[in-house]
Amino acid sequence: MPSLTQRLTAEAVGTAWLVLGGCGSAVLAAAYPNLGIGFAGVALAFGLTVLTMAFAIGHISGCHLNPAVSVGLTVAGRLPARDLIPYIIAQVIGAIVGAAVLYLIATGKPGFDVVASGFATNGYGDHSPGHYSMVAAFVCEVVMTFVFLFVILGSTDERAPGKLAPIAIGLCLTLIHLISIPVTNTSVNPARSTAPALFVGGAAIGQLWLFWLAPIIGAAIAGVVYPLVAGRAAKN
Repeated sequence: MPSLTQRLTAEAVGTAWLVLGGCGSAVLAAAYPNLGIGFAGVALAFGLTVLTMAFAIGHISGCHLNPAVSVGLTVAGRLPARDLIPYIIAQVIGAIVGAAVLYLIATGKPGFDVVASGFATNGYGDHSPGHYSMVAAFVCEVVMTFVFLFVILGSTDERAPGKLAPIAIGLCLTLIHLISIPVTNTSVNPARSTAPALFVGGAAIGQLWLFWLAPIIGAAIAGVVYPLVAGRAAKN
């Protein structure tokens, strides 16, 4: 089994890639004149970051890339409780590194304003892409994270068919983004929300609590529900 240092390094690298690839697609490519990939392209980009890293580091760290995922897997008995905080720290550090690289690239364009761009931050109310309320945003993030963890737990169950978990998980995250980008710009990942918010400040920081609390609640519920549905504890 890889050492804790190896696993934490893998989580940091993977989370940096998730932020650079997912948020980078939103900041650099989504609204590019005549060539923009649109929000469907952003949704696919987030799914691809997880899919690619799941194949690359799934056998090293489990490829959580997300504090909420680590919480859900801990509740389900897939991750030792002693590893939870180190995993979360590594994920947040990796996310910040990914956002810093994105910032260096994005500010290379004359006139780029990180605050005006939104820098792929998450929000509700006036800071929601579709101006959805705080309650709507909270419900959305809880439910979407619950489903994400349910798919993760099911597709990585030892009884699941073949070794297709990365594909199922990546496509699930893509679908989640297709549903919830208009509502919150899609978090389901506290590390992904934190890193861009640090560069934007203001309301992005003030609303960050929701994008920690709601995903963790959704993930924890899935961590309880999936083992009940599965009928027995599944191996990691």
